[in-house]
Amino acid sequence: MNGVVRTLTTTCDQLREQGHEVLVVSPDQFASLPCPTYPEIRLALARPGAVASRLRDFSPEAIHIATEGPLGMTARRYCARHDIEFTTAYHTQFPDYLAKRTHLPAEWFWRYIHWFHRPAQRVLVATESISQELRAHGLTRLHRWSRGVDLACFTPDAPPPPEYSGLPRPIQLYVGRVAVEKNIEAFLEGDYPGSKVIVGDGPSLAALEAKFPEARFLGRRSGRELAGCYAGADVFAFPSRTDTFGLVMIEALACGTPVAAYPVPGPRDIVTEPVGALHEDLDRAIGAALFCDRNACAEYGASFSWAAATGQFLSGLAAFEAEELPAA
Repeated sequence: MNGVVRTLTTTCDQLREQGHEVLVVSPDQFASLPCPTYPEIRLALARPGAVASRLRDFSPEAIHIATEGPLGMTARRYCARHDIEFTTAYHTQFPDYLAKRTHLPAEWFWRYIHWFHRPAQRVLVATESISQELRAHGLTRLHRWSRGVDLACFTPDAPPPPEYSGLPRPIQLYVGRVAVEKNIEAFLEGDYPGSKVIVGDGPSLAALEAKFPEARFLGRRSGRELAGCYAGADVFAFPSRTDTFGLVMIEALACGTPVAAYPVPGPRDIVTEPVGALHEDLDRAIGAALFCDRNACAEYGASFSWAAATGQFLSGLAAFEAEELPAA
């Protein structure tokens, strides 16, 4: 579970509530193998024609390709071969992530991103900063698709976790994947007084626990428990420099917790002066964010609606008429 998965599952739920039929073709439906360097992510091994047969049986009015992995590649090839319009989304800064993991230039991976998304009728993008980056790499058919918050769950009155009891204040919280591309080490190496709390899991968890024994690692939390982690913290630290949005930031804000981050795409598109602080020195951003009005944070966080985001998604789809899709 991560921000992309939450976005996709919530969007599907919203669409079904509105009366739309949704077919999801995902790796859990096929044999799969672990992604190199990131075993928690599974790469599907679909037999030839498997994706095409599912599409033909469902006979959709629109096809959206969510990721650039093996299933996305299969669907893209099918659509391109039969001149079927489709949309894609740029959820993840794969060029930056892969560059960090392989130590190869990010531009090498941008070539693949451009090739993959270029035939799409529209590429759905969460923020203007990422839109500018994609335009710089030659992708211009872009459509805004923002994100939302479950406002029934993420509220300022969510009860804090028992682990917060007795912790020195201020409590500085990180929530998300515990992986190298999230730049969590920069946050944990900071000198701002108080307590640092990490919620989430991932491939870097054991290494960070061993290197920073003074930090509190609470593991994965969800629902109201996660909301309590946000609401009970004094500031939410977002050290990532490579996220396309940062769903956890608006969840924190909806719980009344101000955000401290670097002035990079994602935070730059979300965090305004009344609800957080951006600075190249993350400790300075944390110190400034602590002075924000928590009521203003909650009000701003509540402005991010899943209903509005799903409306954007729907308006971006490329509809086509197909009584029966062709064979693979």
